[in-house]
Amino acid sequence: MDIDLRFEPVTAERWEDFEMLFGSHGAFCDCWCVALRLPHAVRTRMRPQERKDHIHDRINAGAPPGILAYADGGPVAWVQVGPRHDVPQFNSPRTVSRPLDEADATDPSVWAVSCFFLTPKFRGKGLSHRLLSGAIDYARRMGARFVDACPIDHVKQSKSVTLCIGSTAIFDAAGFEVVERRKEGRPLMRLEL
Repeated sequence: MDIDLRFEPVTAERWEDFEMLFGSHGAFCDCWCVALRLPHAVRTRMRPQERKDHIHDRINAGAPPGILAYADGGPVAWVQVGPRHDVPQFNSPRTVSRPLDEADATDPSVWAVSCFFLTPKFRGKGLSHRLLSGAIDYARRMGARFVDACPIDHVKQSKSVTLCIGSTAIFDAAGFEVVERRKEGRPLMRLEL
């Protein structure tokens, strides 16, 4: 199936598109893509509306925290992509995604692709590769030197919710290399731009 995708950074002007895409349940179980932005203890105490308000405030604050993909006249997918420092929990010393070098966590040229979300209608059609390509192109245009990811090696089915972090296969196909294995099935991968 040939689907024409157009990518745009998530800005304050595109909030309604982001909100429409995430729907009444905030994408995955009212997450609103704050899982890597806030400590677990803080995030789990928040009501869904508070998580939504948090990402809304973040989008309004400045540099886009990711990109939206558009098809059929509306938003169909989201990729959280930006400097590592914008997703602090991706850098936590307790996570498998922590940076190779501590300085990477604050270096504005070291980016991370940390979350994908597609509307159900567009899942299972092989679009993850195209979403990742759009994220890489955006990172390159914005001056990133490296893009890191911490995908998952295996999932039970292509539509699995765990694919919100991406599968190793799509990162392999895009030229990412494994730079560290801190946990079986969750490699830290990097692409040099």
